[in-house]
Amino acid sequence: MVLEKVKTIIADTLNCEESEITLTSNITEDFGADSLEMVELAMALEDAFGISIAEEEYASLRTVEDIVDFIESK
Repeated sequence: MVLEKVKTIIADTLNCEESEITLTSNITEDFGADSLEMVELAMALEDAFGISIAEEEYASLRTVEDIVDFIESK
């Protein structure tokens, strides 16, 4: 399932617990991700799902749900 894989990647990249991550979690506000961590997260998602995320696209990925919807649309 995409959500579970995304949660694992977020937890690994941002050093948080998977149990803290929900669909409505905001990556920067709830987990304090800075711009470098957002780039690292985008790269990890690209590798895990075999997709490409343009800079303009990952800037709009604010919540876990945004990320899941984006991946499922690819």
